[in-house]
Amino acid sequence: MTASGRANRGPKAAAGNRAALIRAAREVFAENGFEVALSSIARAAGVGQGVLYRHFPTRESLALAVFEENIVEVETVAGDTGSTVDDVLAVIVDQLTTSAAFIAMFDPTGTDDPRLLEVSLRLITLLGRKLEDPRQRGAIRPDVTASDVLIAVAMLAAVMVKTDVQSKRRVAAQAWALLERGLTCS
Repeated sequence: MTASGRANRGPKAAAGNRAALIRAAREVFAENGFEVALSSIARAAGVGQGVLYRHFPTRESLALAVFEENIVEVETVAGDTGSTVDDVLAVIVDQLTTSAAFIAMFDPTGTDDPRLLEVSLRLITLLGRKLEDPRQRGAIRPDVTASDVLIAVAMLAAVMVKTDVQSKRRVAAQAWALLERGLTCS
């Protein structure tokens, strides 16, 4: 038993603890914002703070783990040759609406964190591939680049950071509709 009264399950529990922390972080960040106390994430995951810090020494490392799961979902949709840029953007907009970690980590400009640069590069690459194929481009104008799309998404992320949880879906839909008008042929 540990000082907290919990049984110490040792190294064999590491993978489960990590997964529980990422799940809890996604939920707690979504409900309370990115600046929530990390102790509340540990509590929600059913682990102590020491376990949280062993897996994720910083808030950013925890957010990157959540962010990585979001990117994998985006890459899965983008990997479908039948999907369009519009389909990929729908997933990204949905994630921006529900994931504070995704919002907080989404800044394709002005970062020197190599982990964030790598993720931004992955997004630019997958959007670029979609935009190269006229069938996958969807309604996006021919002169719009992957970087342009990421800037529009970053603009939406900036709005989402300041939007209360109850209004996020409505505001995201309204803001994205405005941004989409600038990106598409109409």
